[in-house]
Amino acid sequence: MPYTADFSPDALEARITVHEAAQIIEIDFTGLRFETTTDVNAFYDFVEARIGETGEPLWFFMVNTQDYRVDSDAWFAFTRRGRDLNEGHGMKTVRYDADPATLKQIALAKGTDRENPNLFGSREEALTHLKSLPSKRRERLAHAPNFTKEVFLRRLHFDHDAGILEVDLSGMDIQHSRDVNDLHNWTEEAIRATRHKWWLVFNYEGTRIQSAAWVQFSLRSEEFNKTYSMGSVRYAMGSETEADKRLRYEAKTTRPNIRNTREEAIERLEEMRAEYAAAKG
Repeated sequence: MPYTADFSPDALEARITVHEAAQIIEIDFTGLRFETTTDVNAFYDFVEARIGETGEPLWFFMVNTQDYRVDSDAWFAFTRRGRDLNEGHGMKTVRYDADPATLKQIALAKGTDRENPNLFGSREEALTHLKSLPSKRRERLAHAPNFTKEVFLRRLHFDHDAGILEVDLSGMDIQHSRDVNDLHNWTEEAIRATRHKWWLVFNYEGTRIQSAAWVQFSLRSEEFNKTYSMGSVRYAMGSETEADKRLRYEAKTTRPNIRNTREEAIERLEEMRAEYAAAKG
């Protein structure tokens, strides 16, 4: 069949359906071809934005996997972003595929140790199964905060002469949306008191951003940079956090600006300032 690589918001809107009452998000991969990491990020960024709009962190996912392709260049990003989505926001994920070959596979495997309990031959079967499962949502219980404002504010270092704000996230384990919102709210409040934007350097040494925090972290960081940042550089990221950051930035026009050391980060920041001054001319 012909495949499409259209990952525009208008095209993706029809592929993501939120069933509020059933607590199900339906995802339709049919006919899509993921050629690059940028394609993957555009798709999953859209899904995560929809989750953010709902205000609910946990959902059942029902995925139509009939007739889609993931090229080798996109496979790592596809599996990693899918893993983050399921670990951070999935109560249960099931797939359905009505392709004759898949239906035959399901029939042959039924009742054997090769049977996949999360694969169905029709949308109706998948939907019925998910509706039979108990919800894991709690009654709007607030996440317990892992950080305090007083201690975190000591991690913000304003160099007023250089116009640089260094944000020390080293050693922090950011577990959920409450953590994300606290850190951003406190940083934004401190910046607003200065009445101007800053050049930003982030220390990510030993920082962990858990799967349940990534959606909110991405949304808040993007808005934060638009509103408060002249430019940002990050350094000392661990391999896992750096991989996630780089993957997520590939779908955007901004550069991730990740460096190994603080010295390299400051050097890159000065390059950005020079580029900015030259552009202002």
